Amino acid sequence: MDARRFLQAKIRGLSARLHRLSRVDNAFVGLRPQDMPYAPSARHFQAANARLAAVEQRIRERFAQVRRIEPGAPLQRVLIDIALVERELDRARRLFGMFYEVFAQRGTAYGPALAAHDAIAQDCYRAIRDAAPRIFDGALLKPVCYMEHGYSPATMRRDVQLGRLLGERNPFPLIRIPWDRDQPWQSVFLHEVAHNLQADTGIWNENRSAVLKRVLGTARDPFLASVYGRWHKEIFADLAAILLGGPAAAWGMADFLAHPAPRTLTYRPGGAHPTAYLRVYLLAEMLRRIGFSREATRLLRVWQALYRPAGSERIPRPLMHSAPRLIPEVVDEIAFQTRRNLAHRALVDIIPFKHADEAAIRAGARRLAQGADAELAPRHLVSAAHYALERGRMAPQQLARQVIGELTQHLNAAPVLRLAA
Repeated sequence: MDARRFLQAKIRGLSARLHRLSRVDNAFVGLRPQDMPYAPSARHFQAANARLAAVEQRIRERFAQVRRIEPGAPLQRVLIDIALVERELDRARRLFGMFYEVFAQRGTAYGPALAAHDAIAQDCYRAIRDAAPRIFDGALLKPVCYMEHGYSPATMRRDVQLGRLLGERNPFPLIRIPWDRDQPWQSVFLHEVAHNLQADTGIWNENRSAVLKRVLGTARDPFLASVYGRWHKEIFADLAAILLGGPAAAWGMADFLAHPAPRTLTYRPGGAHPTAYLRVYLLAEMLRRIGFSREATRLLRVWQALYRPAGSERIPRPLMHSAPRLIPEVVDEIAFQTRRNLAHRALVDIIPFKHADEAAIRAGARRLAQGADAELAPRHLVSAAHYALERGRMAPQQLARQVIGELTQHLNAAPVLRLAA
């Protein structure tokens, strides 16, 4: 009897924890009226609450089963049924905590910078919508950005089952920005958006299969095919970032990848990211292919002045020796070959970048350096800010404030991306 009274008390305590994590809204996460221009849209809150409501329903069903347990039921069965309720409570707690932390940040000093990055991400989707109407089905919630620790930005794609949420799916893309990388000239942010574009266009697996087939057919080496097959996602994101931002994106990625030689020249077996030394050659090849050969040459001259891999044993010889032949093949396959899920178009067709775009970006950079608005699409404003920073005529903090101010002017757009025609 003491054990059953003990379990009944445990069940009563469990009942007090129910229904506490079923909803988030602006007021609950502490957003004030002055924070609302930087807040995620009402649709984002609705999507979050729909996921919380689904977990809440499972909690109710599980707890109802606990309440229906017969008085003489085996004690271990009671403990298992209680554990099943606590599992769903844990899921709700993790999901609620993620939404709370992400949304509440819009009420801090980081709110404007986060909203500015939301605008950049939304514009990257708009670029595809404009060049390739109807490629997305229906409406898509735009990515939401948040600040977190970590060396580099990262993303959690739409509808991916997350281990941190006990397998619960992510209702909209989340892009993590490290606390010190909130400046709007970080080209690596375009790379993270590109991961979401690859997932939402449905070419993730199609690209991987094509890369494996291309490398194996060219090199006849399963090792090289497996390496580039692992790298395909990161290479895609790098190449798409160049199409979103032009040569400045390649320079920004090189800036991000420039480390002491031991790190840059080290191959990581099983890693998803290309070895940094070779990665810049992929960027340069992409620049060459889209008509910016001079920038490609400049980039490689800088890279070769920094790194001299002769005699290095940190990168497998087959990978190094095959790079001059395979890198053009891989860039061609990922960026220039058509895909069924793109309606028989290539990446360069759905995210076109022309010399006129680069000229506009350069002109926008000059305007920024003079303290005026760049008058550019948000994705191109990232590159203009990169060039303005390079000029060194304005303090970085002042430039960041100016660009964030210009980016947040775009926040009056529709909160849901209606990407169908």
